[in-house]
Amino acid sequence: MRCANTRVIFAAWLSVAGLACSWLCPPQATAAPAALPLPVQTERFVLEPGQEMIGRVQMVRLQPHQVLADIARLFDVGYDSIKHANPKVNPWLAPVGTRVIVPTEFILPDAPHVGIVVNIAAMRLFYFLPRKPGQPQIVITHPVGIGRLGHPTPTMVTSVTWHQAHPEWIVPRSILASHARRGTPLPRVVAAGPDNPLGNYALHLSYPEILIHGTDRPAGVGRRVSHGCIHLYPEDIRQLFKMVPNGTPVRVVNQPYLFAWQNGRLYMQAYGALKDDKRPWKTDSALLARMLPRRWVSDLMHSGEKIDWKRVRHLVVDPRVVPLPVSGQGPVHGGMVATLVQNRLPLGSAWNGQTHLPLTTAQFDKVLTQIHSTAMPKYPVAADPHRATLTGKTSAHRRGGRTLQSHRAL
Repeated sequence: MRCANTRVIFAAWLSVAGLACSWLCPPQATAAPAALPLPVQTERFVLEPGQEMIGRVQMVRLQPHQVLADIARLFDVGYDSIKHANPKVNPWLAPVGTRVIVPTEFILPDAPHVGIVVNIAAMRLFYFLPRKPGQPQIVITHPVGIGRLGHPTPTMVTSVTWHQAHPEWIVPRSILASHARRGTPLPRVVAAGPDNPLGNYALHLSYPEILIHGTDRPAGVGRRVSHGCIHLYPEDIRQLFKMVPNGTPVRVVNQPYLFAWQNGRLYMQAYGALKDDKRPWKTDSALLARMLPRRWVSDLMHSGEKIDWKRVRHLVVDPRVVPLPVSGQGPVHGGMVATLVQNRLPLGSAWNGQTHLPLTTAQFDKVLTQIHSTAMPKYPVAADPHRATLTGKTSAHRRGGRTLQSHRAL
């Protein structure tokens, strides 16, 4: 009992001593948390001679009211890419503070660095600006939405023929008939405005029925949602509309697996083959080997590096959409280095951060709460006319003295 009382008295003395120190002792300085670095450029790059890989993989923490689609648009990447880079993150209900990989590093398509190059497997567009001799090559890159299953965006070599601001959507007969059968009739012509699936700007191509245009549904960028057209975020098409002259060559390629040589190692960027790509990527090793540009074969031979084909096959099965080393030592995914940065618009962004969504923050929170707390019933979903892309045949409708066509548009 005496020992117990002694412990109580000693504990009380320690408490009083600590309280006195809190009054009399000067406060200890605590180091403020270091500020995260600003995000790096994600859209415009100046290429060094021979450079084939641009950008840098970044990482952010989710803020309140953010979902993966918000981060995708903030950093100018497509929805499918950011989802595949974060396979364990719930795209709509991830908690605040969740770390999100932002796939903002890209291997350039294996195509001439001239004009516009679209890699439909990557769902990404690259615009190589015209340059004079002796000037560095500049490339602008943006995510795109492409044709859905049954209406694929074709691979092609074409060119920009003319620009159209505030285009009207001349609905093709096939889409009119389809909506009439479902009891959701559409007008023959959808006027320019916020509900026009072409957005505010369109680049017409010499290839019939296909446009490069904006969209009234930004969440579809980086997905297969059109009837063949190539669409961009509103801010990105506005930028290209001002920069790309008529006559610019356009190449559309389908390259799901890309290679680049950098810092003495071979890197592979695996997007995964599109569902309607019939090439035997998973069984034909020679097919993958042919995707390796010949200029890298010489570098491999002289460096003594060897391709780890086990890693290559792993990335074919499990594409991670960011460049990863496939030569040298280390695990397959161990080469991913992501810099944690501030969750804000990167330098030089074409976007101002304004989404113009019809929901307030309170309304959005309410919707998320309902999704999280109740099981959503399964109803048949009718096709959204504004997600259908213009497909078409020549229309007699004229505007500005030019015959317009009905096009495949989002």
